[in-house]
Amino acid sequence: MNRDGPVFFGRLVVAVVVGVICLAALAIASLVLTFQAPVANVSPTAVTIGHHTILVAKTGPPAAVVAISIVGIIVIAGCCIGLEVIGALLSINPRRDRLARLRDRPGAHLAEAGARLRITVLVPAHNEEASLPTTLAALNAQTRPPDRVIVVADNCTDRTMAVATDMGVEAMATVENTQKKAGALNQALATVLGDLGATDVILVMDADTALAPRFLECGAAQMEADPELAAVGGIFFGEEGHGLIGQFQRNEYARYGLQIRQRRGRVFVLTGTATMFRADALLDVAAARGIFLPGSPGDVYDAGVLTEDNELTMALKSLGATMESPAACRVTTELMPNWRSLWTQRQRWQRGALENLASYGLTRGILRYWGQQVGIGYGTVALNAFLLLMAITVLAVDRWIWFPFWLLVGAVFLVERVFTAWPAGWRGRLLAACLLPELCYDVFLQLVFLSCMVNISVNRRASWGHVAHPSTPS
Repeated sequence: MNRDGPVFFGRLVVAVVVGVICLAALAIASLVLTFQAPVANVSPTAVTIGHHTILVAKTGPPAAVVAISIVGIIVIAGCCIGLEVIGALLSINPRRDRLARLRDRPGAHLAEAGARLRITVLVPAHNEEASLPTTLAALNAQTRPPDRVIVVADNCTDRTMAVATDMGVEAMATVENTQKKAGALNQALATVLGDLGATDVILVMDADTALAPRFLECGAAQMEADPELAAVGGIFFGEEGHGLIGQFQRNEYARYGLQIRQRRGRVFVLTGTATMFRADALLDVAAARGIFLPGSPGDVYDAGVLTEDNELTMALKSLGATMESPAACRVTTELMPNWRSLWTQRQRWQRGALENLASYGLTRGILRYWGQQVGIGYGTVALNAFLLLMAITVLAVDRWIWFPFWLLVGAVFLVERVFTAWPAGWRGRLLAACLLPELCYDVFLQLVFLSCMVNISVNRRASWGHVAHPSTPS
């Protein structure tokens, strides 16, 4: 990750994100100070409920401040919709017309609508003998079986290769790979892609992930019906177990899945847990590396990044590719079992996202990703400012006073948290209803974001991280 160019551009990304956040915060503060009205000093009213007496104050923020807040919400919502519209309008890119000339097969063309696709599955695996049987069993249980399954054993010291062959699938070992998952996939794709054509798709999936039974059937049906569709990504849900930290992650993934459904399948990231790609789309990316896209010429994945799935999404979007995540394409994936592992994972995800922006710059194809990072940053400022204000209030008052206005605002927020966690089951809904634990989890994720900003600024080396699974007895 210590490439001279990305160091400067990474710091530039941090500066741009921080600058936009500060400008937004100053603009909001200035508006509030300009239009706020003097607050009347109204004494709270004592209200008796059963054997308890509480103080209730019916005052609220000035009307001008409420109006400014509503306008601000409308403007933010409008910006989000605008980014989505821009992304949709820019899905047709003239670069795609020139990519065929960069390939070894200039006569390549789109598959005809309705043509049956051949499905090749690549499963990169590093010491995954414990989790691989579940992954391969889920592939065997597909309502539409894959045509070929290859386990890519990357620097394995356990029985990963043996498990694959024992379960009747192909296994290939990487050769002197030092570039993690992206390097392993590049080696496999260099072997496989040359024999594939317009009617071939490749499913790349993690070895700790289980597909829903109809994943391949639904994904292939989408791509067969729409020859322009370059990729179909999975919607991931967390595995069971791991106590409270596991439920935090399941709630988070459930909310992400709900966002995808609300966006009618439009993809944020083609997740590395499981995504189907047209072979020709991957050939387009390989042809464009070093010309239109960052990375080494001929490689499908940029091996110099921390989040290869996020970067490949940006690469395809920069080339004008269309992609979806249908609701039926569900996957169950591994969760981090402890806070240290979760910190390492999210550091890699968040830093990788920021560094990918540094590689691509402010281009039209990834405009919404810039907005996403600014949103995360501003959310960090807003949430922690709120928590700090609440802490100061608790320490400053002799007796708690209830404000109906703010109780109503809090109730709306609480309902939203419970509703969005609904797919996570009753445990997820109960955790969301408690509110404070999830706020603490959000602060944890925001600390990860801030840590990544600092680490990029000082050029501190990033770590990959790998969760070791218990070995199966021989």
